[in-house]
Amino acid sequence: MKLEYDYIVIGAGSAGCVLADRLSASGKHKVLILEAGGSDNRFWIQTPIGYGKTFYDPSVNWMYMTEPDPGINNQRSYWPRGKVIGGSSSINAMVYIRGQADDYNDWRDLGNSGWGWDDVLPYFKKSETNSDGGNAYRGDSGPLYVNNVSGDYHPLCTTFLEAAKQTGFNYNPDFNGETQEGVGYYQITTKNGKRMSAARAYLHPACQRANCQLRSQAHVTRILFENRKATGVEFQQHGKLLTAKARIEVIVSGGAINSPQLLQLSGIGPQQLLKDQGISVVHHSPAVGQNMQEHLACTHLYRSRVPTLNNQLNPWWGKMLAGMQYLLTRRGFLSLSVNQAGGFVKSNPLRPRPNLQMYFAAMTYTTAPPDERPLMTPDPYPGFLNGVGQLRPKSRGYLQINSSDPFQAPKIVPNYLSEREDVVEMLEGVRLLREMAKTPALSAIIENEMTPGLDINSDDDLIDDIRQRSTTVFHPTSTCMMGPQLETAVVDSSCRVYGVGNLRVVDASIFPTVISGNTNAPVIMVAEKAADIILSQARQVTSEAEAC
Repeated sequence: MKLEYDYIVIGAGSAGCVLADRLSASGKHKVLILEAGGSDNRFWIQTPIGYGKTFYDPSVNWMYMTEPDPGINNQRSYWPRGKVIGGSSSINAMVYIRGQADDYNDWRDLGNSGWGWDDVLPYFKKSETNSDGGNAYRGDSGPLYVNNVSGDYHPLCTTFLEAAKQTGFNYNPDFNGETQEGVGYYQITTKNGKRMSAARAYLHPACQRANCQLRSQAHVTRILFENRKATGVEFQQHGKLLTAKARIEVIVSGGAINSPQLLQLSGIGPQQLLKDQGISVVHHSPAVGQNMQEHLACTHLYRSRVPTLNNQLNPWWGKMLAGMQYLLTRRGFLSLSVNQAGGFVKSNPLRPRPNLQMYFAAMTYTTAPPDERPLMTPDPYPGFLNGVGQLRPKSRGYLQINSSDPFQAPKIVPNYLSEREDVVEMLEGVRLLREMAKTPALSAIIENEMTPGLDINSDDDLIDDIRQRSTTVFHPTSTCMMGPQLETAVVDSSCRVYGVGNLRVVDASIFPTVISGNTNAPVIMVAEKAADIILSQARQVTSEAEAC
């Protein structure tokens, strides 16, 4: 059987799902989507709180590990990424955050014309249906449902917001509205009590079209080139090595880990690295795998004087009641994310814009084994957590292949806290957690600070604790960075890979800088905008050909 399509999209993650839908919508183009993972038709994927079950599940998760990192006391960091239809949107915590307007103005000012806030806002709106309706900032007719479920959140979230107010922060009813700054409730991508992944929003409807084909458990091993133009891909599916041809373009949407890995395996990357691994160089692109950025967070845990979700869910009968409530009503804890309240604040008043993200949850699960994330099995005593993470770290890591074997995980080096400014901001952040804990609202319910404990108080001790206990927030970006300079970037402002033809990258790897917050919504926006660019350029080529 001859496999020939107009567009081949590699990866059915957040970006790939959008591209599959938008590129096939007119019916004019035949689109193939290749996904290394399998079906997302699983109870613990569709159930929102099920991301605790998929966190260490190799059947839906790449389960990457970084190299030992000096910035976090030579520990290795665990990076879950979705290996399933829907990609990481099928296993993430569903928090919908766009970032700050200045994040995208920064992209524009770095030489990426067309990527400023005024340019990207229409695509955020195009992608979204907000449960509260549309306005100047929010969409009301897009495929992705964004849900305000603050009425279902634990009452202790109100205590957190009161403590934040007492600390000097303002309440913000919508982090994705006119401004991001302030504290409030997180909106999540759910609808009718089920996860609204990119697959549910975009891909599954698109696959009803005859011109859109999805192949799952299809691991792309390399991109094929003729005269430095991408012509197709090789992929392994069910033990067979197959080839598919792309008449117009190949689009890589594997995410911040898999996209640079595939480019390197296909001969696009640092020349010496490719030669060392026995890979023929198609194009020397030194930035492939470089400029890696990632959010890091540190959490303080408290034993509570009042009941929390721990009391509700730790007993067997509590789990049973929560399960029955969900099955009967699609409401309750199973229909939510653990990340319920939080905010975007300045670590000190001199900062020009919010530089920290806060995370509050009315539960703890410290007694769980280190290789489990059983969100339905919290600690057997009342507790809650308050965490803080840096929004725009200056530290940069990198990624590179270890061999020419496409099934071997790449080497991931985050270089956490390698820049002094990042250490300073994180220290300011944990000091802020301590300040909040002393407010009347929180101090009234705190029995004691369990972790790190009040004996950890000097700057040096707190920095040591940050390095020992900080963890990834699962937002890697920028490993195929978009920019105007060929030496430092991988793609141009149209997402076209420098040095070759008919090849683009569209996913979080092209972010010029990591945005201020969760990355799923920006990835979907990027794919919406890229789809418009791709179709516009295709129409232009057709018009020019007809004119000749």
